[in-house]
Amino acid sequence: MQTASAAPMPIPGHIDPVPVPRPAVVREDGRTDLIGLTRDQMRAVLADAGLEPKQAKLRSKQIWHWIYNRGATEFSVMTDIAKAQHPWLEERFVIGRPEVVEAQVSTDGTRKWLLRSADGQDYEMVFIPDADRGTLCVSSQVGCTLNCRFCHTGTMRLVRNLTAGEIVSQVMLARDALGEWPSQPEGRMLTNIVMMGMGEPLYNFDNVRDGLSIVMDGDGLALSKRRITLSTSGVVPMMARAGEEIGVNLAVSLHAVTKEVRDEIVPLNRKYGIEELLQACADYPGANNARRITFEYVMLKDKNDSDAEARELVRLLKKYDLPAKVNLIPFNPWPGAPYDTSTPERVRAFSNIIFEAGISAPVRTPRGRDIDAACGQLKTAAEKKSRAQLDREAEEKMAALG
Repeated sequence: MQTASAAPMPIPGHIDPVPVPRPAVVREDGRTDLIGLTRDQMRAVLADAGLEPKQAKLRSKQIWHWIYNRGATEFSVMTDIAKAQHPWLEERFVIGRPEVVEAQVSTDGTRKWLLRSADGQDYEMVFIPDADRGTLCVSSQVGCTLNCRFCHTGTMRLVRNLTAGEIVSQVMLARDALGEWPSQPEGRMLTNIVMMGMGEPLYNFDNVRDGLSIVMDGDGLALSKRRITLSTSGVVPMMARAGEEIGVNLAVSLHAVTKEVRDEIVPLNRKYGIEELLQACADYPGANNARRITFEYVMLKDKNDSDAEARELVRLLKKYDLPAKVNLIPFNPWPGAPYDTSTPERVRAFSNIIFEAGISAPVRTPRGRDIDAACGQLKTAAEKKSRAQLDREAEEKMAALG
């Protein structure tokens, strides 16, 4: 029986992460999922299951290659492992993927998947294709604890952290859907990863680090760290460690330049203020003009979009001498949202002020709005639809095909 602890009741006014312990998941069939294990861990579980040390080392190397280079999900396809050993492996181990509850495709080509974990928790991931790249937006938690007021995901409760395996599995599943096995560095549709899905990655540091280490491994999924971006709302104490231990690009959800406004829309600011956050950005290992920090700034009508706020943003970035790019994000509305989207004219004026100061400030084109896949819109369909409704829709699709 699989187990997962429930999240504690929220404390009014509390903005620290609620500790959500992740107990070991025991599959009903007793098997161990190999996805997300390091090479050493994989070798250890094979040895614990009864293989001699030398054989465990060899088999872990072979299985690693089949899993991460060829996308294998069954031991029976592993031709360099004796057929007689396949049943032994199948009895003890599994090469998992999350269940796909629902897959949607936007009119602009954006894809969104509602995924379900082995213990029945739902989360989402999004793939955004462009002419010169394809970006996978990966979730790090089931739900979120930050309660950013403009973000639909922030209205969910935090259930638990995703494991390293569940983080890696999102990339594996996208590769499955895009037909990108065997793994190769050239000609991929999936070229970039952003840790910008559900949750705050730095509140799940160990699993994010361990999952991304497999994604970046040259013998694993082999994506360059320069093509991976980790987004944080400003968990200042973990930022330097992220630079040192993960070393990917950094994006910061800034969204305001005054304490009053940022306290309102990004409550974490009450703990780690703007000045403290920007100093942590200035200290981020590896930041330079060739590897700029991205500041995300959602444009909210009459809240944070004035000329004065644009000029203050420029002043702050120059004060800390930050190698910066500012992504201006038109607000993506959702039912019951307390804000409106800034007008296109206001967004352009805001952008022009930043550009004229010598700082790049592109306006992000909203993608996947028609399937609620745009920035800030992720909220699992489990909270929008009943399971029975999803089952009915699946049956109707099968009937239509049939």
